[in-house]
Amino acid sequence: MLEKVLYGSKRYYTWIVFLMIIIIFGFTAYLEQFNTGLGITGMSRDVTWGLYISQFTFMVGVAASAVMVAIPYYLHDHKTFGPIVILGEFLAVAAVIVCMLFILCDMGQPTRFLNIVLHPTPNSVMFWDMCVLLGYLLLNLIIGWTILGADKKGISAPHWTKVLTYIAIPWAVSIHTVTAFLYAGLPGRYYWLTAIMAGRFLASAFAAGPALLIILCLILRKYTSFKTSKEAIQSLAVIVTYAMIANVFFFLLEVFTAFYSNIPGHMAALQYLFVGLNGHNNLVPFMWTAAILAFLGIGLLLVPSMRRNEKVLTIALAAVFIAAWLDKGIGLVLAGFVPNSFERVTEYIPSSTELAIVLGVYAIGFLILTILYKMVVAVREQSMVEH
Repeated sequence: MLEKVLYGSKRYYTWIVFLMIIIIFGFTAYLEQFNTGLGITGMSRDVTWGLYISQFTFMVGVAASAVMVAIPYYLHDHKTFGPIVILGEFLAVAAVIVCMLFILCDMGQPTRFLNIVLHPTPNSVMFWDMCVLLGYLLLNLIIGWTILGADKKGISAPHWTKVLTYIAIPWAVSIHTVTAFLYAGLPGRYYWLTAIMAGRFLASAFAAGPALLIILCLILRKYTSFKTSKEAIQSLAVIVTYAMIANVFFFLLEVFTAFYSNIPGHMAALQYLFVGLNGHNNLVPFMWTAAILAFLGIGLLLVPSMRRNEKVLTIALAAVFIAAWLDKGIGLVLAGFVPNSFERVTEYIPSSTELAIVLGVYAIGFLILTILYKMVVAVREQSMVEH
């Protein structure tokens, strides 16, 4: 099936070349970091997790979102999701690989990964995070590849793929729950020390991930022969709507708890995000943009007539996705370091090297996703011709 990746339109080749250029650009920046060390980044003694970990956290949510297609199809026999289940599986594969690459970048020396493998520490949440991510990657890769191979042969997928899917459903929940425990288990960070952290993570994941999946389905419908039914898109959009409402509701619960109980550390983080703290306000524009986009996306999605209009739907989904990215991919991690142990604010500004590496990692993810989706489209086209 890999041979199908070698053939495509001029637009397809242009997109591949564009991604390769960004990957080379990012890899060059990574070599600079590899030779110089993490001191070349914007991280410091007070802000030890930066853009790499924040993007890792967000992409774990995108990976977990595949379950929102699998649950209706496999557990509730919602047949309309059948054609796009494999798209969700392969989106999870690309997202998990991106997550792992961000962790490798944050380690500085990639050989340090061997310490986790050769000297496992079961009392470490990071060890279990690695286990669930690797397991989830293998599950989705095996399930997706087997289903695609069955489609190519014009036969039903083996029964054991359904068994693996039943395993992958709770596994998807576990990968983001364990990631949330990485934060919620740190008593010195007030903003992260909350029992609802895992719930917030899952709600934002089940909003942002399916939103991205719908946008990808619309792109495939426009530029390829792969057609996703309006019923499937609308059903998935409803899931996005209520997941985003839950995400916003959980965040407001944090705001109420912090300010009503007058918890200084928790209030300081929220003040830093939305109004600034002690003259430091780098994240204020990002968080207000996230808030506006979140309510805009929810408002557009809640009105059925607007949701059925695919142009408006695309805008609403983009708003939801960007809002979730700004909240979890920027605000969540950085606000956790405010204030530091001396009750001061140390702001973090990513270096150009970090930004180049992040772009390169995302380009690798999009390249993997493009290759996987190209195979899906080619196999479906072949199946249509033969049948």
